[in-house]
Amino acid sequence: MALYQSSQFITAWTDAEFDRLHHPRTPAPHSGIYRCVGCGFEIAASEGQLLPPIHAHPHRLGTQEVWQMIVYADHRLK
Repeated sequence: MALYQSSQFITAWTDAEFDRLHHPRTPAPHSGIYRCVGCGFEIAASEGQLLPPIHAHPHRLGTQEVWQMIVYADHRLK
């Protein structure tokens, strides 16, 4: 689970991008934190960086190895 200390740096946002699932070894569409749907393992990835391959971390048999963005790192100036 992603954690944070200062809520001033986090904004709740609803967008379909958070619902999309991404296959292993595909480029991350946005910079942020991605969570493995099958086991909950989290990684940080830069936009365009390949998401980890299948079996890059332990899974229980039968779990789905796909990635879901849970935190989007917005690089636009505010």
